[in-house]
This record gives sequence, structure tokens and C-alpha cells, in this order.
Amino acid sequence: HSIVFRLPRSRSIIKIIESNTYKHKKKMSIPFTIKLLPSRSANLGILQLNNPSALNALTLDMVRSLNHILPQWQSEKSLRATLMIGSNECRRPAFCSGGDVRAVYDTGIQRTNGEKHGWGKKGLATADFFREEYTLNHRIATQSTTKPQVSLWDGIVMGGGVGLSIHGKYRIATENTLFAMPETGIGLFPDVGGMYWLSRLKGGLGKYIALTGCRLKADDLLYAGIATHFVPSNKLEDLKAALVEATDSTEEGDCVASVLMSFHEKPSLSASFLEKHRTNIDANFGKDKSSVEEIIESLKSEGQNKFGQETISSLSKMSPTSLKVTLEGVKRGATLSNIAEVLKMEYRMSQGFMRAANSDFYEGIRALLVDKDRNPKWNPAMLEEVTDDMVESFFQELGDENELILEEDEGTEGEQSKL
Repeated sequence: HSIVFRLPRSRSIIKIIESNTYKHKKKMSIPFTIKLLPSRSANLGILQLNNPSALNALTLDMVRSLNHILPQWQSEKSLRATLMIGSNECRRPAFCSGGDVRAVYDTGIQRTNGEKHGWGKKGLATADFFREEYTLNHRIATQSTTKPQVSLWDGIVMGGGVGLSIHGKYRIATENTLFAMPETGIGLFPDVGGMYWLSRLKGGLGKYIALTGCRLKADDLLYAGIATHFVPSNKLEDLKAALVEATDSTEEGDCVASVLMSFHEKPSLSASFLEKHRTNIDANFGKDKSSVEEIIESLKSEGQNKFGQETISSLSKMSPTSLKVTLEGVKRGATLSNIAEVLKMEYRMSQGFMRAANSDFYEGIRALLVDKDRNPKWNPAMLEEVTDDMVESFFQELGDENELILEEDEGTEGEQSKL
């Protein structure tokens, strides 16, 4: 039988739905936003990120809608797999360009009514966004491997977009994929579970990616084990149709694995930047380098080496506080046993960056998204001015009522991150 696979454009959605919520027959408030288009084809649940004007950036409304839909789909026995894709109406190919940090900035910078930001207090966007986003990350990470999530990375994949997909079982790269965790450049850290998966990459790859915010393409992602498959973009529509058909199968277990392998192609890894510079990366970012200062000194010792010079230049543009907190987070993340423990640590870290109105997070967002001068004034401005006590403050407890609570704390156990 023929399969028609087209998702509705946002402007064609029935106009009667005008608000961010609609009411269930039982008067329950159900999160809804046209920036997320859920649908079902056969036994495949499809989630389309539909925020094209912002390259599918993840808003709090989208997070809440996903947190409402996914538990239902994950418990639906007839549903065989989930597919996450980005709107194809963006000005350039994009899966998801990151979280809506501008909205978080706007709330935190205003400091109205004596609000106390940075301590996990519910009702403040500086806490709610991270708490609900990390809850979603955990939900995806613990989805059953026999009901896999497939994410199509056809375009930009950054920050919050990584969190939506990296913990799922399958991550499909294309020739359009541009992947990065650039948070140290905006006065934050690579969150959404980054302290878990980055700390588990081989050699010095995790530290290098986390600290530099380097841009990675398909060959790099396959080399590092971050992407699971490569499919040319001109074959994605055929892949979607094949996934739909596969979920109609009565075969038990993972019904999409063989489909993905049948579409998978092997790009030349000789073009991979990470592969080409792996020796340099391991030498300068390996386990024996326990501080940012050590990493930079090691890079300097390479003399006129192009890799060393360019990496030092990149690191010099990042927030010194972010660099040190990120490295400490990666080290601690490596010792934690599961994704839930890491996300709880990351929630504390996120609140540390929200705490002071003059923190590097607010300065980084000002420079990138508000004034757009791309000239942040970091405070402290030098690595040596960021003390151990300052770094430790980003990991302090928030108080029982303000900590991140996940389903496992309520007696619901799931599987691990799929990376």
C-alpha cells in the first residue's frame, strides 16, 4: 500500500486552537503549542519541532508539550518507535538550534519583586526551564530500547537540540549536519546531560568538545560515536516512509534497526577533523590534564603547531568561569553511575550560573543575542582569578524542595542513556 508522509504546516492548523493550552473533557489543562507538531503514522509516533523562525529553538512551551506527550507514547503498547525531526521551513537546515536562553535571560536580568534566582525556586523561568528540560532529557534517556527514538539531524544540532536526541537510541546525521555544544562561549556549560556523555567519549574527545564548543560534521560524529548512522538528505523522505512501514510489522523488539542499516552509508572518515587531530586532542585534553591551565600550557608547548594555536585562540574567547566549571563537571560526571545523577548535578550547576545578575551567563547572552556586539566582558576575566571555591559554589545543594526530582526518585526505573 502507498504511504503518504506529510506533516501539516503550522498555518493550516485549525484556528480554533489559539492559546498555549486547551482543555480536556475532564477540565485538565493540557500543554499545547503549534511549535511542536505531534502526529502518528501507522505505529510510529512523530514529533516535529516547528519553530522555524528561530531554527527550531526549544521553548518552555515545547518542553512542556513533549513532557506531556512522551509518557503517553512510551506506555502505548501499539506504538513501536518515535521519530523526532525539525521543521523544513527554516532559512537553513536545522534540527534544533538550542534552548530558548533569551527567555531565561529576560527573566533573570530583570530581577523584579526581589526574586531570588539561582536556587531552583519553582515559578521562575531561570529554574523552571532547566528543571523541565532536564526532566525531558531523562525521559528520553530512559525510553525502552525496544521502542527506540530516531532523530534526524538534518542541519543544525546544538545545545538543547542535542539534549532532545543524544540520549535516544538512533541519531542520523546527513551532509547538512552541524553539531556543537557551544555553551562555554555564552557563559554557561554543556548541559542537557552533556556531563554524562561527554565524559564517556574516548581519550580527550569529551573535554575538547566541551571546552572549545567546536563545530562537528557527520564524519566527526560517526568517528566519535555520537551519531549512529549517515543518510544523505535526499533519501530522508524514503527513510521516513520505510520507518512507518516497519512499525506496522508484528515482529517483536526493535523494528527499525534493519531499516536504518539499509539506508546507512559510510562517508569517508579521512575527512574527519577529530580523526586527523586525535593525537593532539588526546595529548592536550587527556585524563592527565586536570585543569584548564594545564591544558593551555600543554597546547603552548606545541610551539607553532596550527592545532595548538587555533585551540588556544578558541579557549581565550570563552568564559573563564564556564571553562573551569565545565571541566569540573566533566570530571565529576565520569564518576556518577547514571544519567539521572548527572542531570541532578547539572541542575545545581545551571542554577549557579543564574544566581548573580552580573554572572557570565547574562553577559554572554547580552553579547550574542541582545546587543549582538559579540564582545562579552567576562567576570572574572582571567582563568587564574576563578578560584576553587568559586567553582565549588556551582555544585552546592539547593535544598530538598528545590532539587531536581526525576521519575526514578518516585519509584519509576528506566534504562540508561543510549549513547
